[in-house]
Amino acid sequence: MSDHSVKPYDKPAGGWDSLKRSWQALRDEGIVTRGAKALLRTNQNDGFDCPGCAWPDRNPNSTFEFCENGVKAVAAEATSRRVTGEFFAAHSVSELLGRDDLWLEAQGRLTEPMRYDASTDHYLPVSWNEAFVLIAGQLNALAHPDQALFYTSGRTSNEAAFLYQLFVREFGTNNLPDCSNLCHEASGVALIEQIGSGKGSVLLEDFEQAEAIFIFGQNPGTNHPRMLGELRSAAKRGCRIVVFNPLRERGLERFANPQSPKDMLTGSSTPIASNYYQLKIGGDLAAVKGLIKAMLENGDIDRVFIDQYTQDFDALIADIRAETWERIVEVSGLSCSQIKEAAEIYNASRASIFCWGMGITQHQRSVATIQMLMNCLLLKGNIGKPGAGPCPVRGHSNVQGDRTMGIYEKPGEDFLQRLGTEFDFQPPRAYGFDVVASIEAMQSGKAKIFFAMGGNFAAATPDTHRTAEALRACELTVHVSTKLNRSHLVHGKQALVLPCLGRSEVDAQAGGNQAVSVEDSMSMVHLSSGMKPPASEHLLSEPAIVARLASVTLRHSKTPWLSLIEHYDRIRDRIAAVIPGFENFNARVRVPGGFHLHHPCRDRVFPNSAGRAMFYPHAIGNVAVKASNDIYDLMTVRSHDQYNTTIYGLDDRYRGVHGYRRVCFISKTDLEKRGWQAGMLVDITSVWHDGERSVQGFILVEYDIPEGCLASYFPETNPLVPLDSVADRAGTPTSKSIPVRLSLSAADTVAS
Repeated sequence: MSDHSVKPYDKPAGGWDSLKRSWQALRDEGIVTRGAKALLRTNQNDGFDCPGCAWPDRNPNSTFEFCENGVKAVAAEATSRRVTGEFFAAHSVSELLGRDDLWLEAQGRLTEPMRYDASTDHYLPVSWNEAFVLIAGQLNALAHPDQALFYTSGRTSNEAAFLYQLFVREFGTNNLPDCSNLCHEASGVALIEQIGSGKGSVLLEDFEQAEAIFIFGQNPGTNHPRMLGELRSAAKRGCRIVVFNPLRERGLERFANPQSPKDMLTGSSTPIASNYYQLKIGGDLAAVKGLIKAMLENGDIDRVFIDQYTQDFDALIADIRAETWERIVEVSGLSCSQIKEAAEIYNASRASIFCWGMGITQHQRSVATIQMLMNCLLLKGNIGKPGAGPCPVRGHSNVQGDRTMGIYEKPGEDFLQRLGTEFDFQPPRAYGFDVVASIEAMQSGKAKIFFAMGGNFAAATPDTHRTAEALRACELTVHVSTKLNRSHLVHGKQALVLPCLGRSEVDAQAGGNQAVSVEDSMSMVHLSSGMKPPASEHLLSEPAIVARLASVTLRHSKTPWLSLIEHYDRIRDRIAAVIPGFENFNARVRVPGGFHLHHPCRDRVFPNSAGRAMFYPHAIGNVAVKASNDIYDLMTVRSHDQYNTTIYGLDDRYRGVHGYRRVCFISKTDLEKRGWQAGMLVDITSVWHDGERSVQGFILVEYDIPEGCLASYFPETNPLVPLDSVADRAGTPTSKSIPVRLSLSAADTVAS
């Protein structure tokens, strides 16, 4: 049980506290012994892929290829608790809506298909066949296939994702919104245009050879803890690690590796960041332009690389020269000397990696910022050589693989032609809806059915109240899930919850126990084989759910749906025929560690429209947020006891918060300007062209964050994000830059 306190955390990230919290996660789920056995198979060649983040695994593996948050994810999936038909009989949907996300998560694993009964406001058991017939009937009754939406979570395996997009396209639509639309869409848009691939080009071995690693808008200590092991090793050998981030984050400061006997026995730790620059929220574009300006003024650029492999360098030079240092300093929030200091580190490095997370992608100017990061890398030829390149660090464990498999609302013509040829049908060509457009389509009545393969759509999306209205306007909502979440309670006129196997569970099909494959954030593809008995005899695998639904829905399909799921090798053979890079898939994926999807830029081949890496100029633009007008810039963040929308506990250990979720991090300077004190309660109101959105009762926490900037946890602050506040050209919600006002709350108690 968490206490209720806010007190600075003075220990390094990791260490004994990480081991203690890992043990607590297993204890709380009632699986100390079974959970420990499962963890020894996590991220192993003969085991299952962690259902948490997409950070790659070492090959060969160590015995302990998991982190604290991975333990929480595995424990949550392996929990001894069950959500049965009896649970739903005892709790109405209206009652469950009043529970918080932590309570919902803690109830355990779903055990059987459930159908919402409006007359009683309860979910009732339904057979799988009845569920499939209901969905098929509703789909086939639509006036047009585009009235259905098919969302995908990043946890979905390659095999399930491939079958899912095939089913959706045979049904007749490209409405395949996915969680990439909410996170790294901007990375794909920027990089495909600039270098011809939307993926990062680096491998783990590059972290061993880099002389400088620059980290922008990322908090690996909470979001990708195993990355800290690579940063620790790099720091210990003298690699410079340069951080640009508004908040001071403990994982980027010091790390005690729980897998290091020396660290654990001596209490020692390793400093991570050699230089830490706390720029303003949204100041990254200006800061990177400053790096480039300093390089052009005093640095050594790789003119041979630029002449041989790039285009439009002169346009970039003109853009940078037109930008004044005064403007760069004003917008970035950094001094000229700080930016030039970072530029000196970059200039001295012969091989540099640039990493970034959603602190970069969830801004209006995110595409421009990523292209400026890439401009900076190209300036010194930092791509296609050891120890160098772009590294967008993606979140969920197969979010990159799902996009590779065709989960995309804007598919390319080559992909559609190969898919149509292999399965003998004509895929639709019209682009579908992304996440934001899907919400608008549901609200307007253009979309009537919402089907979610995993995830927690109602909690993950922006403009929470508007999203809820959109989902409730649907004729049917369907969620494939392992555990109870808020999206099951924000439902359409008819609703189904379909329970599926977890990543750690045995997937028995007619051809024997099956393995699925996943692709990590560095394009390594490997197998994942569950080892635990399923939480219920009524669970189906995600591929089985898709195939059985397709066989009932698509009356004239030529695809042998039920045969494909008898043995997943059959699915992989079809993937190999459609997706470039997956030739001889079944043999290659069985090699220990799997295989790498070759990135052409590693060979300095840039398959974009120009055939060369492109320099893109981008103006800094206007800065609309000014604290002097009592308007602050708010960024949403995760707590340490959280993964995406899954809440494991009420502590944010590294930031010193215990027992609270509704907190607002604010600088000491801003507290003094308002005459406020830490511990006061405030209401937060976002300012937008269509009106105000508010959340109430947040406790002020003094924190090391720039003046005029605030931070608070999602999904509690997702109601503040306007639906039409999105990244230019990418459509990603601007959850890391929300203009808000603060006012003292009328509430007299603090809600956790």
